[in-house]
Amino acid sequence: MNHEVNEQGQLMIGQVSAKELADHYGTPLYVYDVEKIRKKARAFVRTFHENDVPAQVAYASKAFSSVAILQVAHQEGLSLDVVSEGELHTALEAGFPVGKIHMHGNNKSVRELEMAVEHGIGCIVVDNFYEIELLSNILDDQDRDMDVLLRVTPGIEAHTHDYILTGQEDSKFGFDLTSGQAEEAFMKVEDHKRIRLLGLHCHIGSQIFETSGFEMATRKLFTTLKEWKDRFEYTADVLNLGGGFGIQYTKEDQPLDLDQYAYALIEEVKGLSEHYGYPMPEIWIEPGRAIVGEAGTTIYTIGSIKDIPDVRTYVSVDGGMTDNIRPALYQAKYEAALVDKMHESEEKEYSIAGKCCESGDMLIWDVALPKVEHGDRLAVFSTGAYGYAMANNYNRFQKAAVVFVENGLHQLVVRRESYQEMTRLDLSYEK
Repeated sequence: MNHEVNEQGQLMIGQVSAKELADHYGTPLYVYDVEKIRKKARAFVRTFHENDVPAQVAYASKAFSSVAILQVAHQEGLSLDVVSEGELHTALEAGFPVGKIHMHGNNKSVRELEMAVEHGIGCIVVDNFYEIELLSNILDDQDRDMDVLLRVTPGIEAHTHDYILTGQEDSKFGFDLTSGQAEEAFMKVEDHKRIRLLGLHCHIGSQIFETSGFEMATRKLFTTLKEWKDRFEYTADVLNLGGGFGIQYTKEDQPLDLDQYAYALIEEVKGLSEHYGYPMPEIWIEPGRAIVGEAGTTIYTIGSIKDIPDVRTYVSVDGGMTDNIRPALYQAKYEAALVDKMHESEEKEYSIAGKCCESGDMLIWDVALPKVEHGDRLAVFSTGAYGYAMANNYNRFQKAAVVFVENGLHQLVVRRESYQEMTRLDLSYEK
């Protein structure tokens, strides 16, 4: 992994010293290199544009949602995915164009659907039969119409390099193609007086390093669309192939360039359209992690150091599973460096421990570093997705601040939570 380092051996992020950022804003601190975010977004958008293919690249805001990041997404011409009332509220606060907002979710509440309809968002990705009924009633009550996609499970499940053709119907998301659920849902909405069916949506997995699974899923969806065209004279305007494009967390991860994912989808959809004589649908995709993941770095301050001879050396930082729960949740792996010792030789392997009162609060089990000392600043890389988004107040720790850096300038975009803010919802108990 390549990192910007100055002559003094200091880690630089967006042309600003990581030490300077830590000194100025405190730690733990999420830092985003905004130029990297823009480059990732443009890689997707440019590929569709250069191939003259109508498309929407929707930022999946579950990866990291804040007013500032959604403003950057809008500046780059992206659409937006939201999965809750809170994410929709954030989008509205950011001034995101409502016509480019899509709503997901396997259990959308009445209020979430009402809010989506009230504000006239661009599309709702319908997930189940109960939702069709709720949405239909809400549209009648508000005398509104709504564009929708049907989320379907194509029977393909991606595990990084492996693609499984059976069993994916066992999912909490979407209508199963194999059992006929998807066709039943199609029949309910295709001629609906207030629902306009744009097409189909699928999502086959996350952190995918090849294009094969996407191509297989596209073929499955096209088979269904061709059948519906022949039987019901229905033609889809949109084919949403989801997200899940992989990023690099460690040296072992070898994802494709983002334009390669987009180009593979374009070629597959074009080829199938020509093969079936089917009008070319607009392609939608939903990158989240792929846009913000590698752009984010978390900076910590090192506190206690515990050496167990012939076993390991624990190095504790002032954060942990409260600002990055992924290692504890599903053994996610990261790489790290000492921000002021980027040119120094690695001394030995250390284990990076969080400060939560949990033995499982380990950020990295084994990472080679130069000699570690109390007060050193540690940078953990590729934390831009699902770090702040999944942050919590376990042990009543404050949520960390978020800083954007671009072209040598830095700006606070999310304040560090105060203790007063942490307890603002607490009420006294009077017996």
